[in-house]
Amino acid sequence: MSRHRSRFTGDSRLLHRQAIRIPLSNEEAELGLHRNMATVAAAQERKAEMIADPDVSMLDVYERQLEGLERSYRASVERDMGDDFEAAALAYAGGDRDDGVAATAAYLNEAVWRIQQMFTVSDMVVFPLILRYPHCCTVNVRFVRGHVDENVLWYESPEHSAEELDDEYTEVYHCESRYSQRQAAERIRSGAQTVRDQFPDPRETPFEERCLGGVVSAFGRRGSAFCSGLEAVTPDPDRFGDSSALTTPEIVEESPLARETKESWLGNDAVVL
Repeated sequence: MSRHRSRFTGDSRLLHRQAIRIPLSNEEAELGLHRNMATVAAAQERKAEMIADPDVSMLDVYERQLEGLERSYRASVERDMGDDFEAAALAYAGGDRDDGVAATAAYLNEAVWRIQQMFTVSDMVVFPLILRYPHCCTVNVRFVRGHVDENVLWYESPEHSAEELDDEYTEVYHCESRYSQRQAAERIRSGAQTVRDQFPDPRETPFEERCLGGVVSAFGRRGSAFCSGLEAVTPDPDRFGDSSALTTPEIVEESPLARETKESWLGNDAVVL
């Protein structure tokens, strides 16, 4: 990750109120989406196991999640650009390329770079929205500062707390923290099944049952507290009309559903970066 940080400095304009749109023009592409989201679901289950384990630090939990997200994002576009993910992103950032493939790579590079900031910024929540349409899917990666209290569960990490408690309160604090972590693990495990349900195997599911779906989720940190939440959502099937002609990824405006989830998930003081 150090190489990525040293060569990429970020451009928030890439993400603001925008998403990437990826074509699903054949069963192979659909299968790729399904497998990618199945990997996300499996990562959610591993995260739940780690959070439930009192011997695993929260830092390790989020480092593993970051690694999994980076692999997932790369897999979203590498079939269109081979192994030149980072080169394409840097070319777009430097003005040497302006095509949809390079723009998509830059968008995802920006997302990964900003997710890394959660390790040094104590008030940041990642708020992605992934939607499946009949012949394409969109990935909208958003970052929030401020209160995100609706639809998420907050759990405490004593290792990130700077407070010095009296001995009589220390044991209570640790017990309450462990309880909140176990609750979070149960919710994250349930979310993994939601992801699988929303992105089923195209070889086993009729097109009419798999052509629409999606998930909105949130995870992040506020001081010594971490949060997690995930829900199924259903996009507008007519948003893109006949999208079967789409052949390469592109940048699009955020969906109406993105605006709806902001209103229903975020507090009045929350700011989407």
